[in-house]
Amino acid sequence: MAFWNKSSAFDPAPFEGRELLLTDLDGVVYRGPGAIPNAVEQLNRAEIRLGYLTNNASRSDRAVAEQLRGFGLRAEASDVVTSPQAAVALLAETIPSGSRVLVVGGEGLTDELGKAGFEITRSADDNPAAVVQGFDPSVGWEQLAEAAFALAEEPGRDPLPWIATNTDWTIPVARGLAPGNGTLVSAVHTAVQRLPVFAGKPETPIYEAAFERFGTRNALMIGDRLDTDIKGARAAGIASVHVLTGVDRPKQLVAASKDMQPDYIVASLAELHEPYPSVETLKDGSVRVGSARVRMDGHIASVVAEGDSQINLLRAGCAAIWASGLAIYGLQVPEILYEDHWR
Repeated sequence: MAFWNKSSAFDPAPFEGRELLLTDLDGVVYRGPGAIPNAVEQLNRAEIRLGYLTNNASRSDRAVAEQLRGFGLRAEASDVVTSPQAAVALLAETIPSGSRVLVVGGEGLTDELGKAGFEITRSADDNPAAVVQGFDPSVGWEQLAEAAFALAEEPGRDPLPWIATNTDWTIPVARGLAPGNGTLVSAVHTAVQRLPVFAGKPETPIYEAAFERFGTRNALMIGDRLDTDIKGARAAGIASVHVLTGVDRPKQLVAASKDMQPDYIVASLAELHEPYPSVETLKDGSVRVGSARVRMDGHIASVVAEGDSQINLLRAGCAAIWASGLAIYGLQVPEILYEDHWR
């Protein structure tokens, strides 16, 4: 972790010393049709290479870059790493180039498969060599059924390779949270009784694709979802920032399991450029961030001092609870520690 037992009041800014800044999109750069206030300005301030990682399999890298440029970001298709790109890279290691692939999904997948030289089909009757599945609003029962037919076990045949872009159970849209690719994969899984190999966050292939693309592993990941962005960054061995502009809120942060705990917690991307408050463990066992202090007394989290910063109180609460190693369902946590001031 980036913030244990420090004697100084501040650590360096989160991106200081990094060569690559990787960022999720929905909930970090934009929300619905509009950019999140100040997000574009703060990302454009970064003086290091900036890459965009998205699990959204419905659009091509060109379409994503065009959208980002519309918000005012300096983005080209080569700056965008998509879960279809990671899925096709896995596919290329699995079956020969030019093989026929059954596709469940839309342009994001078909575009990458075409660039890689694979033949595309929508029918199990065409004897595909593999199935690739990703989210698209057009996906319905017929496509899911064709995948199930293609993946059905056949005597004397090895299981057909099945690669899915990501496991996201939900996808944020303007009206709220809607079923995501994980839900659609689950429908096929129920029919065929096995799971695919996953390429997108929180799995590492999409991160490995980014490291190879940008030529460095010295990266910092920015995300708003613990179970994809932050978990994936930890699995890939890089530092992560959780920003409170998207899906997961203080309540989820306090309860985060070890594999989903970010190195930094910020209210907005402006804090990427500021020294980060050190987290200090004091002699009495309490954890201090700024003037906020939280102590674990057995299974009880106690606020010793609220301090003058709500975000520092959240940071101190998370650090104290995470350091205890105790499961959240066995703890007593005062509501003030996970009160959401950032909606």
